[in-house]
Parts: sequence; structure tokens; C-alpha cells
Amino acid sequence: MSEDLNLNGTVPQSVHYDENQIQVLEGLEAVRKRPGMYIGSTDNRGLHHCVYEIVDNAIDEALAGYCTHIEVTLNRDGSCTVRDNGRGFPVGIHPKMGRPAVEVCLTVLHAGGKFGGSGYKVSGGLHGVGASVVNALSKHLRVEVRQDGKVYEQEYNIGKIEYDLRVIGATEETGTTVQFWPDIRSDENPGGVFDPGITFDYDTLKNRIREMAFLNKGIKLTLRDERPEEPVERVFHFEGGIREFVRHINKNREVLFPDPIYIEGVRNDVSVEVALQYNDSYQELVYAYANNIRTPEGGTHLTGFQTALSRAINDYGRKYKILKDADANLKGEDTRESLAAIVSIKMPEPQFEGQTKSKLGNSEVRPIVDRLVYEGLSTYLEETPAVARIILDRCLNAARAREAARKARDMTRRKTVLESGSMPGKLADCSERDPAKCEIFIVEGDSAGGSAKEGRDRHFQAILPLRGKILNVEKTRLDRILVSEQIKNMITAFGCGIGSEFNLDKLRYHRIVCMTDADVDGAHIRILMLTFFYRYMPELIKQGYVYSAMPPLYKVSKGKQEYYVYSDEELQQKLDELGRDNKYEIQRYKGLGEMSSEQLWSTTMNPETRTMKRFDLGDAMAADEIFTLLMGDQVEPRREFIEQNAKMVTDLDL
Repeated sequence: MSEDLNLNGTVPQSVHYDENQIQVLEGLEAVRKRPGMYIGSTDNRGLHHCVYEIVDNAIDEALAGYCTHIEVTLNRDGSCTVRDNGRGFPVGIHPKMGRPAVEVCLTVLHAGGKFGGSGYKVSGGLHGVGASVVNALSKHLRVEVRQDGKVYEQEYNIGKIEYDLRVIGATEETGTTVQFWPDIRSDENPGGVFDPGITFDYDTLKNRIREMAFLNKGIKLTLRDERPEEPVERVFHFEGGIREFVRHINKNREVLFPDPIYIEGVRNDVSVEVALQYNDSYQELVYAYANNIRTPEGGTHLTGFQTALSRAINDYGRKYKILKDADANLKGEDTRESLAAIVSIKMPEPQFEGQTKSKLGNSEVRPIVDRLVYEGLSTYLEETPAVARIILDRCLNAARAREAARKARDMTRRKTVLESGSMPGKLADCSERDPAKCEIFIVEGDSAGGSAKEGRDRHFQAILPLRGKILNVEKTRLDRILVSEQIKNMITAFGCGIGSEFNLDKLRYHRIVCMTDADVDGAHIRILMLTFFYRYMPELIKQGYVYSAMPPLYKVSKGKQEYYVYSDEELQQKLDELGRDNKYEIQRYKGLGEMSSEQLWSTTMNPETRTMKRFDLGDAMAADEIFTLLMGDQVEPRREFIEQNAKMVTDLDL
């Protein structure tokens, strides 16, 4: 990073930030008409994106060395307040617009200190449109600027100025406070932008704010929720930065050495930070960021890291004869199995591919990251031979397992070619061949499988029965997974392959439905299936192709009258509706096999009458954390989770 950027909280005196550095590119007209173009969606995800945009502005101040504390408060009136102790929005008259610069930033799209001036050398946010977009999508917004001994204030309604910028007091502090009320659609507000009923979620914001604190060492971020009867507050402040981030990722795993490896450096104004540590799992957990923005599809910074990692490990293995002359080099996937790592770069002009910024495209970044990581890791391995040996042994084990998995795949392929039918024998396939119209029910047990086969619509519904609980893939390497009969049947039926061979275009069904009993065992089987999908076919969940069937819990009947209900609450409502004096017979379904094929069709499989849950990956890091917690080897964290959440279970069958 260049010399005038300071991350330790002190204020550089050489950079002057005023109204002359606010450059205007275009107006605000399209934001309310097409909000999805600017915040991705108008659901919960888009709502929280508004908070992130305001926080990003404060983080940019911190990256420039002017801000040390950011506070986010969820208020009882439905608004959100973001307060920082940076320099504050400039309040002078903008030379081109003739209005106060803070007003320009909040009412004109692409107006800010991030476009070619010296306001910020490094910034995230939505290409500088964040503050104005949030204003346009808020029914009301208030900004307070503390600057030059004065407190300034201005308010807006749906992006329109309510009154001119005014002085409301004196202060010795500096900084900005933005409070906004999102424009949520309702019967009283039919012209609102955001979907009805949505609200700020504390846990969603907590995960992102914690992530920002990890990525910007030394900066303090506070999240406060005033809405509960007893307000909740969390403070995030990590002097160790991404080293503590890696420790957090590995908190429910056994690590192979105690301290994460940390590498940092600067080349050509590109600042690179990398932290990595191996654990006892079989997954690769590498998260890449550019200017604090997560890039789930990677990009040049991630490619540079991956290349340097495998080269450094192979070179060390060759130098010290851990890899023999006859051995093939370790592949990249071998060096990344069991790895938890954070790759974070900060640079003046990041080029993101796509509107969602999911991939970094700057070609100059790859060789910079490659060189810094290779040099840093090579030095570490030389200076820490005991850890180097642990890493090499782990990578060699991964290579052997990869070769065993390849042989298992080859054997599976040869068997399916030689056998009369390529599909699993238990699969009752459908006749439709358009995947978008097809669905497959993964059914627990042969009994339920028989009912489902008889009751289904053979045109578009396929049935694959599973016997008992499938393998827990969280604790198992790929070579063992591939010899599991149940998992092989699913892989073959889906047709899309797994892991590095996964190809979504070959998927044979666009609805994969987990249909298990409505009891504890059924829930366990469902989570085992989800663990397999998440670890080896995550794109199925990302694309919204994985569902859970919702069979009824009860049948209420009297004579020829029959009612199916799906929860204890619904049962009580139905009994109130029918009159509790009437002696209705209540049957609790503990297994799908208790239902006839007609009942299973009408309650659980008929698209006209059924209810299904669709699984959404959402926050990938949080998903990884919960899968590791629930399905991994560490017992104590799981026990703590159960103790903390036991009160939430209302219908546990013992």
C-alpha cells in the first residue's frame, strides 16, 4: 500500500479532503425503478446491502487512516443508524453543482471521493453509488456531519431534500452519522421498494460486521440491537486481523499446528495479506477478498495464491527429498485439502467482473500475489521445518486419497458400462427428459419408497429409495465416499458428477427432494444428505435445486372427514375450528411408510397441494460453520450448541 495510507488509526496530515474532490458522473433517476441493478434484490439480501454500503463508506475512511470506530444500531422504529469517527462528509459548496458536497453525495449517483481524485486510494462499496442509492431507497434519511467544530444536519424523503444543510450545534468530534428508514412496501405504503414484511436481521449483520473487523485489523466495529426487550450489543475488534479470521474458521476443527502462517507485502500499490492454517478436515476453505469485498468466484488474486502455494510446497518437498524423483508433483487440490486460508488484497482500482463483483479481473494482481506468497511461504517452510513436514505429509496423504478416488471412479464407470442399465437398480425414473420439468425424491426406506413409487406421477417424478443413514461425508475422505452404495446411487442418478468433475449442465433433475420421516431419525438423514450436497455438489443448493418435502404430522378424521395438518400449532387451530367437543380421531404419522400411496401423493407429492422447503446457501461461511459444528469430530462445541438451542425444540419425539 502506498505510503500515505495508514491503518493504525493516526491521521495523515498530507491529504486534504474537501468539496473539490467530489466528482459527479450522472444522476439518480433509475434507482427506484430498477433497484435490483444497484443492490441485487429487494428482499432481505438487498435490505442488508444498504447497511453494508453505508458501513463501507466508513471503512474507506478507516483504510485512509481517518476512522477507528464504526457503530451500527438497529432502532426500534425500523431504522438503522451508522456512526463513524472519520473526517465527515465534506460540507463545502461543490464547485460544479453549487450545492453542499454532502448533499451531492447523497442525491447524485456516482458522486463521491472515489473517482479519480485523491479522496481515497482504496475503497470498496458499490463503485461509489452506495450513499445515494440508500437515500433513493429510503422513505426517510437523516445525515449528521461533525466537522470544523460544528454539527451539520440534513434530511431527505425518498431521496428528495427536506431542507437545506443547517448547523444544529457545536462539537469537538468529527465524523458522520447516517440514519435511514428503508422504504418497505405495505398496505399503507403500496409504492414502497422493498418486499413486504422484511426487517433487519441481527445475525446477518453480525456475520458481515465481524468479517469487516477481521479484514481491517485494529478497527473497532460495534453492532447494537435496540429492538429486543433487553438490547444486544457486540463489539468486534481484532488486532490480529486475518490471522484471527483463520482461527475463527478453524474453531470447531483440530488444527495441525498452533499458529496460522501469515504473509504480507506491498508491490506497486497493491497490498497483499494472506493467512493460512491446515486442519484435520478434508475440505478446502479458502476465502478471497479485494478491498474488503468477498469474491466467491475468485479471480486473479486467488489464482496467484493457489499457484504460489503448490509451487512452494512442491519445491520444498523436492529440495529435501520428501518428494522422490519418481514421484509426480503434488497437484493444487492436494496442497489445498484441509486448508483454511484468507487472501485479502487492497488496491487503488479493482476491476470486478459482473454486477455482483463476484470475481476480480485485474491481470497485474496475479504475479504480485504469486511472488509475495511464494517468497513468504518458502521462507516460512525453511525456518519452520517441523511444520513444513506436517504440511507435506498431509498433502501426500491427500494425493494418495485422490488417486484412490480416481480408481474408485474408474471402477464405477466400468461397472455402469458393463451392466445392462446405467441407472441404479432401485431408481424408478421418470419418462420426461427435460431436467427443468423433472424432480427426484430421495426417500427414506423401501416401505416409503414403495408408496412413493405407486403414488407418483411417472411422467416427471423419479423415486430413489435409500436404506438407512448415508455416510457422514464431513468425517470421510472422497475415496471412501465413492465406495458407499447409497452415495454412488445418488451420484449416478443425478448424472452431474461431484467435486472437480461436477457439471451442472448434466444434471437430470432440477428439483431434488429429500423426503424423510417427520422424526429425529428423519431429520438426521436429511442433514446427512445436505452435508453431502454442500461439500461435494454445492452448486445444487446455490441454484435452488434442493428441497425438503413436508409430509403431514397428523391426520384428523371422523367418519369420512379427513384433515391433514403439518405442525402442532396447526393441529390446535384445526381442533378449535372443528370444535373440541367433537371426538375426532388423531393419528400421528411417525413414518412415511404409514401412509398409503394415495395419501402420500395428495399430502406430500402433488404439486397442486404439497408444501416444500427450498434450501438456500445464503452465507457460505456461516453454512460451513454450522455443518462443521453439527457433523464434524469436535464434540464439545456441538454439546454447547445443543444446550444453547434446546429450548427451541418443541416437538421432539423421544
